[in-house]
Amino acid sequence: QVQLVESGGGSVQAGGSLKLSCTTSGFDAGSCGMGWYRQPPGKARELVSTISSDGTTIYADSVKGRFTVSQDNAKNTLYLQMNSLKTEDTAVYYCAAQERNYYGVCAYKYWGQGTQVTVST
Repeated sequence: QVQLVESGGGSVQAGGSLKLSCTTSGFDAGSCGMGWYRQPPGKARELVSTISSDGTTIYADSVKGRFTVSQDNAKNTLYLQMNSLKTEDTAVYYCAAQERNYYGVCAYKYWGQGTQVTVST
C-alpha cells in the first residue's frame, strides 16, 4: 500500500519558519521525482517545488530564495524548509510522488493527505 504522510504544518507568524516532512512507503520512485504542491483557500492547487532523482530542484517564483526542498533517500523522506513565511503562503501543502506511466513518462501518481500551514501577521 502506497503511503505519503506529511507532517510539520502549523501556525506561524509572518517571517517565521516551518519544515514540512513527507515520509513515503510502498512504492519505488525509481528514476522519477517528487514534489510539493499547495492549495491556498479558495484557489487552485499550485506547484511549490520539485526535486528530481538526480537532485535537480525547481521552485515557483513566489517561493524562490525562501523555500528549500530536499530528500533523504535512506529515510524515504522528502522535506520542505520554509523560511521568511508570508501570509500568502497560507495553504494546505501536499506531498506528491511521480511514477513512470505506461508510456515511460514520469507523472505524479501518488499524493499525501495534506498538511495545513497558516501564516498570520
